[in-house]
Amino acid sequence: MTFHHLDSADDPRVSDYTHLTDVHLRKLREPAEGLYIAESSRVLRRALAAGHRPRSFFLAEKWRGDLADIFEQYPEVPAFIGSAGLLEEITGFHLHRGAMAAMHRPAPVPLPELLAGARRVAVLEDIVDHTNVGAIFRSAAALGVDAVLVSPRCGDPLYRRSVRVSMGTVFQVPWARLQDWPGDLAVLRDHGFTVAAMELTADAVDLDRLAARQPGKLALVLGTEGAGMSESTLAAVDLAVKIPMRAGVDSLNVAAASAVAFWELRPRD
Repeated sequence: MTFHHLDSADDPRVSDYTHLTDVHLRKLREPAEGLYIAESSRVLRRALAAGHRPRSFFLAEKWRGDLADIFEQYPEVPAFIGSAGLLEEITGFHLHRGAMAAMHRPAPVPLPELLAGARRVAVLEDIVDHTNVGAIFRSAAALGVDAVLVSPRCGDPLYRRSVRVSMGTVFQVPWARLQDWPGDLAVLRDHGFTVAAMELTADAVDLDRLAARQPGKLALVLGTEGAGMSESTLAAVDLAVKIPMRAGVDSLNVAAASAVAFWELRPRD
């Protein structure tokens, strides 16, 4: 493999890595250019293990030996090496978790294919905090959720922070971005899913009571931070469900609530 040693932050060959801290820019640019950034050696390995293809590697010299086996597997992929200060100048932050890689985004999975054989699906409505998106994916992977669907305005599961917070588990859970919201909830119902909104409504069912019904196929919709579920979405679901609270607490953070719900509503057979 040929390693390319960087001596300028303006090197056009590493444009994939510039201004990584500019969230608005990266949210627009990465999907449009068909790329995402895998940050840290662990996340990079999980991305490759999931079959994702690297565009390039980006690292300081001290991490070169740790990824020698990866470089041997992908001799045709350029690896750019620079000083810690230069890499920080390019990206906008200090790299301390090992190598990074610019990765090709995998092709979207058609919704019917994603739902085939699934029993538990999470649906994220307009959750914009990438930390929450990543945490929900980590819980989904750990607690047996078969697929995750995200609304058109939801944060990008492959944004750098989402991937990092998920510890790379976002690569393990099949997901798709819906185009017609909330109209696509009808597709779930057509595939035999009961669609439940995680929301505090007057008629919301306690989580354990819904679990006792042992629904065969269940899609759980989680609403955006703060505002919660939209009225149009609540009108499109089959029922609302809530976590019983104590001590005057009215709700949990959406990521924490998702973990509780995924565990309680898991299939029991």
